[in-house]
Amino acid sequence: MSDAAHWEAVYGGKAAEEVSWFQPSPELSLALIEAAGISAQAPLVDIGGGASRLVDRLLEAGYRDLSVLDISAAALEKSRARLAAAAAAVQWLQADITSVELPRSYRLWHDRAVFHFLVGAPARAAYLERLERHLEPGGQAIIATFALDGPERCSGLPVQRYSAQTLAQTLGGRFRLLESATELHTTPAGVEQAFVYCRFEHVTITNE
Repeated sequence: MSDAAHWEAVYGGKAAEEVSWFQPSPELSLALIEAAGISAQAPLVDIGGGASRLVDRLLEAGYRDLSVLDISAAALEKSRARLAAAAAAVQWLQADITSVELPRSYRLWHDRAVFHFLVGAPARAAYLERLERHLEPGGQAIIATFALDGPERCSGLPVQRYSAQTLAQTLGGRFRLLESATELHTTPAGVEQAFVYCRFEHVTITNE
């Protein structure tokens, strides 16, 4: 089964509120986005945000240049249906982040629980190439993954777990770690999962 087919099956077989990563309100993501200090007009993309409630809260907070990318068309459709008329204010991108040609650059890049599924070096490299190319210099990236004491698998797939330090090493010298935080997420089934959230700045390396 391809990656896209896997996630279509997940979102086609469950309500958005039933998947293990569901959050009624993504408070830590919102706090880190606020800490980034971007303007409400700055372009922001949520990677893997298909059925997440984050876009709802960002619209409520006044952000006006929002994009949501997800590999699953079914996940995106759940959000469009939930938002109704407000969905027209969002750019919806159905694509695999490791192969998509993104249409523009962004001031803020948010990813909760996509990067840790990239267990192979080629997939990570493809993701990071897009992050580097499409995050504006001086822009910020918020990436959340399973922590070192988090699950080894999710949705039937293996994951790569990180600490703030190992995630920073993986992203490399073009991304400066600004802050990190941990979260103990409780799934709809009542299982606790440890996450680490990191906020990075995209820096310019001189003397190239």
